[in-house]
Amino acid sequence: IMKHVGTGTQKVEEELRELFPGTEVLRMDADTADGRHEQLLDLFLQRMDLSEEVAAYKNEHHLPILNKERERAILAKVTERSGEKERYAYHLFSTLFELARSRQAELISAPTKVAAQVRASLEAGTSVFPQTGLVACQGVEGAYSQQACDKLFALPSIMYFKRFEGVFQAIESGLCRYGVLPIENSSYGSVTEVYDLMRRYRFSIVRSVRLKIDHRLVARPGATLSSIREIVSHEQAIGQCSKFLNSLNGVRVIPCDNTAAAAKMVAERGDRHVAAISSHPCAALYGLETVSDEIQDSDNNYTRFICVTKDPVIYAGASRISLIIACDNKPGALYDILSKLAALGINMTKLESCPVTGRNFEFIFFLELEASVHEPGVLPMLEELERSCQSFQFLGSYAEV
Repeated sequence: IMKHVGTGTQKVEEELRELFPGTEVLRMDADTADGRHEQLLDLFLQRMDLSEEVAAYKNEHHLPILNKERERAILAKVTERSGEKERYAYHLFSTLFELARSRQAELISAPTKVAAQVRASLEAGTSVFPQTGLVACQGVEGAYSQQACDKLFALPSIMYFKRFEGVFQAIESGLCRYGVLPIENSSYGSVTEVYDLMRRYRFSIVRSVRLKIDHRLVARPGATLSSIREIVSHEQAIGQCSKFLNSLNGVRVIPCDNTAAAAKMVAERGDRHVAAISSHPCAALYGLETVSDEIQDSDNNYTRFICVTKDPVIYAGASRISLIIACDNKPGALYDILSKLAALGINMTKLESCPVTGRNFEFIFFLELEASVHEPGVLPMLEELERSCQSFQFLGSYAEV
């Protein structure tokens, strides 16, 4: 079969006859190919119409959208008939099933927790993100969390807590309305402790911000690099400066709660043999000087912070969605989830797996999506995830600044 491509067709046909003697060469022109595309589209639209009828039946009889046994039987027949192309046929029909289920999810009116949460969040939101509020941050004055807070709020009132869990507890108890927490770094990865706390505490992400990180080695005035014998900082900052630290000989590296707390500790000890990995504003705040400003593994070093609150709120301009999900421990379980996103053309910006404490080889997943709850099909997709996943937690819909 040869597609007609204009001039030179006769020559191509002769070459094909030489290559495959005794084989019939059939021509298919562009109009014929377009006709086949139209036939395929017509069949697809008919199939989607039938899916809508099935959705009405399922809704009337309170049946689940997913009928895995029926889908598995059809896929078995399809792959059996497809020969060496079985995996392509399997993928095609799996995609058709997912598109049909996505359409049915839009039409079926079964109540879900996520739908109620999204509606309540939209009603509680306003067109403008708040400019002030009582905000919980981990660390002390000068911490990167404080800098992120100042980017999120014009006039924040900040309360500091020693540990990340203190921030969550302050929000849970109503002591603070908002909390600002680091969630991931571009060069050192996720802040795993915060992810673990996200699972344990119920809250809503209302905004996120990316902060340029500029680590420096700071110490008491008069200190030099050769005189430093001890360096303190947060474990994330230590990891982000690992190459520099590994190049030093005879220097002890000690983790502490926060980069700002490290600078404050160095200032209070008054020892020129001790330095901290911290920021330039923090050094100025505590009367320290920069010993070295070329200590980061990467100049393109950003940390992403989230702003959380106890009550679910979605403000105008929200274009990201965060979720925590768990799926069955079986082959293809994660694919079933991701295919729902692919069917709607939703871009997934993050997928983080985390082992479930106390369970062998069981994982939960943190997902971040580029999507708005106002977009067609997004809320039904979230509802279908809630129905089909072993566990499902909607963390919020928000904008990133």
